[in-house]
Amino acid sequence: MSKTVISGTGLYTPNESISNNELVEAFNAYAQLHNLEHKDAIAAGHEEPLQPSSAEFIEKASGIKNRYVMNKAGILDPERMVPLLPERSNDEPSIQCEMAIAAANEAMATAGKVAADIDMVLVAASNLQRAYPAMAVEIQDALGIKGFAFDMNVACSSATFGLQQARDSVASGSARCVLMVNPEICTGHLNFKDRDSHFIFGDVCTAVIVENADTATAAEQYEILGSKLQTIYSNNIRNNFGFLNRGDESGIGKADKLFVQEGRKVFKEVCPAVAKQIAEQLDELNILPSQLKRMWLHQANLSMNQLIARRVLGRDATETEAPTILDEYANTSSAGSIIAFHKARNDLQSGDLGVLCSFGAGYSIGSLVIRKV
Repeated sequence: MSKTVISGTGLYTPNESISNNELVEAFNAYAQLHNLEHKDAIAAGHEEPLQPSSAEFIEKASGIKNRYVMNKAGILDPERMVPLLPERSNDEPSIQCEMAIAAANEAMATAGKVAADIDMVLVAASNLQRAYPAMAVEIQDALGIKGFAFDMNVACSSATFGLQQARDSVASGSARCVLMVNPEICTGHLNFKDRDSHFIFGDVCTAVIVENADTATAAEQYEILGSKLQTIYSNNIRNNFGFLNRGDESGIGKADKLFVQEGRKVFKEVCPAVAKQIAEQLDELNILPSQLKRMWLHQANLSMNQLIARRVLGRDATETEAPTILDEYANTSSAGSIIAFHKARNDLQSGDLGVLCSFGAGYSIGSLVIRKV
């Protein structure tokens, strides 16, 4: 089988950002308004008052210090607590299309590709803007790419699952060169009124070019040595929003129509499963953990990444070995591990090995072992 390589990556970062202090100030103002409005019920013991958040709590719980967002004002408005993103006409590019074009142009330039070189566009994201037409088809049209395009969603593992799909398509001959993009507007499904999760997500878009090694001309290429996917059904990370919600009006606006999770259960169940998958994959490829130069892990929680790396390597990983970007970007769902790969690979030498891994709702776990050409 011919070799398949990653030949380019791109990153779109929104212009606006929110620090922990700004987010906490808005949440605490909302909590005060809520408690005042429900003071009688609280006094009667029928309702618990909302407790304040703190920047220290957020950083200790997650490692997050900041997040980039598509709209700051709406999120920080204590009487709104939702990003303000006006609908556009069908004749205008959608928001996710604009994000994807920016990331795709950088990935294509890095790979030395133009639209005529690409014949497949894959949008892999956990937060798609609409049901249809597929976001991928709109992005394909905007970039002037011929061929075919489609969307896929495996929550936070969408990008790694998408990379395997891209690799398989190139290897089978159904595509010559694939553009895989991950436009994530995570703030749209985040409950900013929930103290336990209001700090978790940010917005971003990443893009990756995957192609046959024989056609690759980029100065920097990474051969995909192997990919491994796993799904395990769990309700511990869930979002029940969907087009059937209108069939039962009693559920509209309920908390489960946004992101909800059982954080402690997720930590306990996901970390060992991810470490085991990576260890087994390395063993199948006859690669020792000590041979890894880099682990680009899903950027959801610093403690999770540290534990996974420790279990794989048998020791604590250095910041260089397991780079962190969630302190700046927060959890960006499928894009997190791609951002880490995009930003933390310039020091690698030819022959160096790394693991690109994501994990999330499903549960879903995707991992790729790659080698710098």
